[in-house]
Amino acid sequence: MPLASVRGMTPRFHTAALVLALLAAGAPLSGAPAFVQARLDADYPSLESLYRDLHAHPELSLQEEKTGARLAAELRAAGFEATEKFGGTGVVGVLKNGPGPTLLIRSDMDALPVKEETGLAFASTVRMENLSGQDVPVMHACGHDAHMTILVGTARMLAALRDKWSGTVVLIGQPAEEIGVGARNMLTAGLFRQFPRPDFAIGLHDDPAIPAGSVGFCDGSFSSNADAVKIDVRGIGGHGARPDNAKDPVVLAAQIVLALQTIVSREIHPGEKAVVTVGSINGGTAPNIIPDSVKLQLTLRSYSDDVRQHLVASVRRICQGEALAAGMPEDRMPVVTVTESGSADSIYNDPKLTARVRSAVTGSLGASNVLSVEPMMASEDFSQYGRTVEHVPVCFFLVGASDPAKLGESRRTGMPLPALHSSKFAPDAEPMIRTGVAAMAAATLDLLPKG
Repeated sequence: MPLASVRGMTPRFHTAALVLALLAAGAPLSGAPAFVQARLDADYPSLESLYRDLHAHPELSLQEEKTGARLAAELRAAGFEATEKFGGTGVVGVLKNGPGPTLLIRSDMDALPVKEETGLAFASTVRMENLSGQDVPVMHACGHDAHMTILVGTARMLAALRDKWSGTVVLIGQPAEEIGVGARNMLTAGLFRQFPRPDFAIGLHDDPAIPAGSVGFCDGSFSSNADAVKIDVRGIGGHGARPDNAKDPVVLAAQIVLALQTIVSREIHPGEKAVVTVGSINGGTAPNIIPDSVKLQLTLRSYSDDVRQHLVASVRRICQGEALAAGMPEDRMPVVTVTESGSADSIYNDPKLTARVRSAVTGSLGASNVLSVEPMMASEDFSQYGRTVEHVPVCFFLVGASDPAKLGESRRTGMPLPALHSSKFAPDAEPMIRTGVAAMAAATLDLLPKG
């Protein structure tokens, strides 16, 4: 997720029986073509080494300098023309292989400000300054290291299989997914103007709720819109013993927080889905001082654009109304700001493209390893590739990250496994990476068929 990060991507399966059958199957890549299997067998030791190196050397959003350079070098070694530092620290790799459509495959690159506690031999010990100048620990706690490894494995696979497909492949190493600006930065820099414009765009994300060796697909709305909102609840400060001489923003902020809870329950149609969460409230310095302001931070989630606009409008209306009810003067009304960082558009998986990719992946992995998942209320800026004037069809799917036995035990005991963004998140790397490469190769061979 996206990130708003892809924070807690835990889709619900359509039937429990399907999950149990999948866990019992335990045969990742059982249907993969022999040439893909053979190539993966030969290539995996190198991919594992790359994965461990990327994991041990993470970089934060908009600072992926060494990561981008490493990814570009790997793409060049695979035979792609690679451009570095595009749209900031982004990487674009292009391989032209005769006439045919153009396919874009995207991976994200950034890590998170998390102190790793996995106990892995190659665990990150990196610290770096974030964009605010704070020294923070850094970890690939969302699997972007695996995503990049899958991208490199896909590049190598497609270069080795040139006689089996025709067209152009554009591979993207995208920065800053976690803060929701990387895709927009690359598109604004001219991604679709300076490089072959895609006819299709596909991407994936690891998911610890799915067994490694398996993938999950969802048609239509897949991820949510996310809007990061800051509210400056302003008041008139004073002595805590004389609140009558002040206008207390703490009480007003409390009233606003409670009133916001009625938006989804009383204003949104029961058939729609939406979330309004106040994730942060800060104000005041001492028990006997009424402060001048209180800061709130919210995340708003939705699928439809109409609901999205309604949520933002309702937040503004409630803040204004509660301030008026509290007798706040006009020049001290709350200031509501929707921020670009932390906001994202929903992913809409093109039904025809998704059906085609799913069919190809099913033929490679076997039906027992391909799940249907429900839409998630997490966000991902991959959506941007399908929201330009070109209206490129997109398909985004999930690749399993958990050992099937451990996931089965977790379901039986109710004890959750470490989730994305957890300091203890350590995916079952080998079957996850192999599955991701096999799925991307199968999708490419179907979308770019040899004439």
